[in-house]
Amino acid sequence: MDRSINMGQMPIASSKGVKSALAIIIAAALLLLAGAAYIWFSAGSGQPSSAAAVPALVLQPGDTRTLFHITSDESEVRFLVNETLLGNPKTVVGSTNEVAGELLVDFQNPDNSQLGTIRINVRTLETDNEFRTRALRGQILQADRTEFEFAEFTPTALTGLPDTVTIGESFNFQIIGDLTVHGVTHEVIFDATLMPVSETRLEGSARATVRYQDFGMTIPEASGVANVSSEVQLEIDFAAQTSQ
Repeated sequence: MDRSINMGQMPIASSKGVKSALAIIIAAALLLLAGAAYIWFSAGSGQPSSAAAVPALVLQPGDTRTLFHITSDESEVRFLVNETLLGNPKTVVGSTNEVAGELLVDFQNPDNSQLGTIRINVRTLETDNEFRTRALRGQILQADRTEFEFAEFTPTALTGLPDTVTIGESFNFQIIGDLTVHGVTHEVIFDATLMPVSETRLEGSARATVRYQDFGMTIPEASGVANVSSEVQLEIDFAAQTSQ
């Protein structure tokens, strides 16, 4: 009789276990869905509130330098960071052409040249995945907030410039300055290359490596993503032209 009672109770216990497991699975799925929805909608539209603009560099009377403006539709700012995605190595790239900046170039005396503030709208950064883009914009950079919409690089020194600049010949140098991202400022050194294509056009690039943690940012955990590098490579390829 005891055996029949125990056997009769087994389906009831099993049914309760199945219901509990289903409840846990449903609750977990709802939490994941809620988290995904939060990341998706908290990122905003990704549209800039205004075009990137910088303080103007001014040519004084008698100044022999030439003023160049970065052409945004011919330029691109990028970040690159390594991670493991679903067990495979991946380099995540985010890019935008919402960048502004000016240069004063002295072809005869390059040490007299000046690079103005470079401003980038990080709200417009795009990656190869819309969900990653939204997580970057809303959770990591928090670029939907007005105070974090723009990143700025303010140069403090140019080193390694050549004695003269020759049209058609590229040269390498370094740019030292203060980079502000996510409301935090750190000194960064960019390795740069500049090509004077003509007296009215420049083309160039610059690279630097930073740690995202140094700028008060954290990367939220995501399913299938591991080993996110703390080092981020920053890159800019640009074209600049005179106003003439």
